[in-house]
Amino acid sequence: MNAALDYPLSLAVEDFVPVLLTGVGAALLVRPLRGHAVRTGRIAAAGTALVLLGGLSKATWKLVVALDGPNVQVMNKALFPCLSAGFLLLAHALLTLPANGREPAAGRTPPPLWGFAAVWLAAGAAGLLLGSTAPLMVLTVVAVTVCGVRLILLARSHGDTAAATAGGLWLTGMYVLGPLAARPDQSVALQWVEQSANTLTQGAFALLAWRLAKRHRRALPPSPTTPTRSAA
Repeated sequence: MNAALDYPLSLAVEDFVPVLLTGVGAALLVRPLRGHAVRTGRIAAAGTALVLLGGLSKATWKLVVALDGPNVQVMNKALFPCLSAGFLLLAHALLTLPANGREPAAGRTPPPLWGFAAVWLAAGAAGLLLGSTAPLMVLTVVAVTVCGVRLILLARSHGDTAAATAGGLWLTGMYVLGPLAARPDQSVALQWVEQSANTLTQGAFALLAWRLAKRHRRALPPSPTTPTRSAA
């Protein structure tokens, strides 16, 4: 976004909506993943925090600019470093699960976390050398694709067509938003289109995560109740 643009306050405020929808969706996945393994849940929680941090940083930057405040570029540029790292962590957590969501076979090991970190560092270094966010943006799309495919497979294994469809809409929206956001001339009208599409896209992700989390809660064993005293 061009800081010289007369950025409407309403547009800046609306930008928080898709950010919060994404954060809610990612947070809903933490408990099911923690149910598989505590470490997996912690990785997913860290990924959720990074995704939320990146989105809130960019949205806050837009709000400050809309209020004629200082143009703090570090808040603007934090988006893709945080999103790529966050979705990589979520992808790692989801890849520890088999496609049907059941316990893995004995001896199955998850992908090494250091490998994900190495890829992120390489993309970040490439971005610094090129003076571009493109490497981290591409990495974000790749990580989101891994997350989306895994979640769609889980939804299909449960016979949840609505959740699987929502996952497909989320991935489609993420692919469309990338080229739109990459356009250099960002008019107010175009940004309204982008943010409206982003809100619908992240709403689909939140719906997908909510349905999967609800199914997980139903699958949990009932909590133990206090035994009743036998009748005399």
